[in-house]
Amino acid sequence: MGQRITLQFPCSFPVKVMGPNTEAFSSTVLAIIEKHISPSHIAYSSRLSSGNKYLSLTATITAQSKEQLDALYRELNAHELVLITL
Repeated sequence: MGQRITLQFPCSFPVKVMGPNTEAFSSTVLAIIEKHISPSHIAYSSRLSSGNKYLSLTATITAQSKEQLDALYRELNAHELVLITL
């Protein structure tokens, strides 16, 4: 089996979220992330797909705990506009 990676908190952690290239997707993802992480601990970047149909948002956050990351990913993955999280 592969190596197990152990995170030491607090740590910088990139959260990538992909969905449709719409204002609703962007604003929803940002609202969810900022519900779990203080905006002062987030750096955003984005990238459009080659056909401009999809948007990939990356939020590099300062994560405080595994529980915080788990809660963030649960909420993101539960939203209907979110296609993939990495």
